[in-house]
Order: sequence, then C-alpha cells, then structure tokens
Amino acid sequence: MPHPLRPAVFLDRDGTLMDDTGYVGDPAHVRVFDGVPEALAKLKARGFLTVIVTNQSGIARGYFTTADFEAVQARFLALIGPGLIDATYMCADHPDTASERRKPGPGMLLEGARDLGIDLTRSWMVGDRAADLEAGLRAGVRPVLVLTGEATRTDPSNAAYVADDFAGAARFILETIDASTPQD
Repeated sequence: MPHPLRPAVFLDRDGTLMDDTGYVGDPAHVRVFDGVPEALAKLKARGFLTVIVTNQSGIARGYFTTADFEAVQARFLALIGPGLIDATYMCADHPDTASERRKPGPGMLLEGARDLGIDLTRSWMVGDRAADLEAGLRAGVRPVLVLTGEATRTDPSNAAYVADDFAGAARFILETIDASTPQD
C-alpha cells in the first residue's frame, strides 16, 4: 500500500527565514530571524514537511557561485539546528529567462511535491514577495506573506494571511488546521 501524501510548508529563505542582505553569497552574512527554529520545530511536530524553495539569480548574474550558495545554505542549516528542513530546491535562473521553475513559476513546489509525496491541497507557501505567493497559488497551496523582507502591509496581497514574521505565519497555519479539524 502506498504511503499517504503529507502536507508541507514551502518556504522562501532570504527575507523569510533569514535576513536578505542582497544576493547572499557569503556564509558570514547569514542571520536567522528570531523564532525561526522554534516555529519550524512546531510545524514539524504537527506532521508538516518543511521545504525551502529559493530563487538565487545571483548565480546567473555572476555575483556568487553554486558552491557559495551551498556554503550559505550549510551555515543557515547549522544555525537553525538539525532536522528542521526536509529539502531545499534552488533555482539559479536569471529573471529574464523564461522558466516555470523560477518563482513565480510553480516548478520548484511541484518538483518537491513529486519528490517528497506532498499533498498540495493541505500545504502552504510562506514568503516575503509577491512572486512567492504567486508560485504558491499556481501550485495549488495557500500562500502566507511575511513582513520581514520585501513586503509591506500596504502591498496588494493575494495572501491567505499577512504575518509580521515567520513565527506568526507558523502560528496562523497551526491555528487554521486546528480550526478545520473535526472535534469529538
């Protein structure tokens, strides 16, 4: 019998989970936002897979290399602690390149769903930009906007919720699934 599909929270990285210093290619610049490890742990404890989907056009632009990205990602994972991220999907395509993989395209989310057995109808996308939300909607997941990066409260948003930070986004997701769970 096949395993049932699991829900996931897809996560933008820069500006959502850590400070976006602009084309982050140096591990020394990684600063994880307060509350991120704890919020990830709460999502994991409730059965969510946590999957980073990140555009990294700095590679295509020649600002840093794939090895630099991997060093930044390794530093990020070391700072948050083990076991909190299930997978990372990165797109290095230049914004001028037609790509369904690069957000706002849904490609990385669909790839993650296929690879990891994710139920998109029970999943979420958390990010700090319109492209993150659009990718989520195009993949069939519910989008949540965080205000720790590019977004502001006055931005027009197609988000299911606007949170001050990732901890607030995780709290909203958990409260929403609690409210939709039938009570005995």
